[in-house]
Amino acid sequence: MAVDPRFFASAGPLRLGDLLAAAGGRCEGDPERRFTGVAPLQAAGPDEVSFLDNRKYLPELAETRAGAVVLQPDLAGQVPTGTLAIAAPAPYLGFARIAALFHPAPGPVPGIHPTAVIAPDATVGEGCEIGPYVVIGAGARIGQDCILYPHAVVGPGVELGDGCRLHPHSSISHAVAGRGVVLHPGARIGQEGFGFAPTPEGRFETMPQLGRVILGDFAEIGANSCVDRGSQGDTVIGPGSRLDNLVQIGHNVRTGRGCIIVGQAGIAGSTVLEDFVQVAAQAGVAGHLRVGAGARIGAQAGVMNDVPGKSDVIGSPAMPVRDFWRAVAKFRKSGGKNEGKAG
Repeated sequence: MAVDPRFFASAGPLRLGDLLAAAGGRCEGDPERRFTGVAPLQAAGPDEVSFLDNRKYLPELAETRAGAVVLQPDLAGQVPTGTLAIAAPAPYLGFARIAALFHPAPGPVPGIHPTAVIAPDATVGEGCEIGPYVVIGAGARIGQDCILYPHAVVGPGVELGDGCRLHPHSSISHAVAGRGVVLHPGARIGQEGFGFAPTPEGRFETMPQLGRVILGDFAEIGANSCVDRGSQGDTVIGPGSRLDNLVQIGHNVRTGRGCIIVGQAGIAGSTVLEDFVQVAAQAGVAGHLRVGAGARIGAQAGVMNDVPGKSDVIGSPAMPVRDFWRAVAKFRKSGGKNEGKAG
């Protein structure tokens, strides 16, 4: 099915030469040939571009009617007659850049909607789009070319760098955000962390949460994800890091550059993720731990100890991947039953 123009405006048709420049690819076709858009292998037509980044889809490649396919150089000879091969070292990345050429993110439409509520001492940079019912608190500073969609809330004193996007019903308080930060719908940044002290009578008294959230340049926070502010220091999401939907980040967590945290994962307070850590879906990381640079945590893992850099762990409690699969194999060999008897 073609991209629905009601939701995604197209910049096409575009020249093959421009697509090659974006993808960093090579092709023997006419650089002046025009294409109208992108589509999956099984749905693309002669005027559309598709991609292949997994060999298990080679049968779909053989049947495709796409005008051009972005793929690895060693697969270029397997495209069907009439389809151009765009050979790129990173096909998925190349295709993403081509798709972004056809369907660029909409830029701001400068202006402030009359229903927006903006504190008199707040600063809104040039070229910003401030949508209906947006609230901007006292002393807040909004950089240039930002988009604040309907019902977004920016708390007092918050700073947003240039080019930020706050989608509907997102909120940010007690925070400083860099350039190009994106908050998807319903994201919550800077709320009070989960900190309390029990009393002798069995009640709980809230520990004041006096820190901030620091969002690095081009960090993205998924829909309905929460990033608590620090208790005494700061919670930090490093530059370029991405949180999927429904992620929980506890107070004083610090991530490095380019970390990926997938849906329904949770990182408990004061844990440090070094650069380029990946945390898969529904994984949980206990507090006050350190996960080394480049480590990968598998889906539904329960991390209770530090994780060395460039290691892969899975299971609960989490263990190195090889140990986990050895344990699984032993369990299966035993029939998956507890051979002991209840005493």
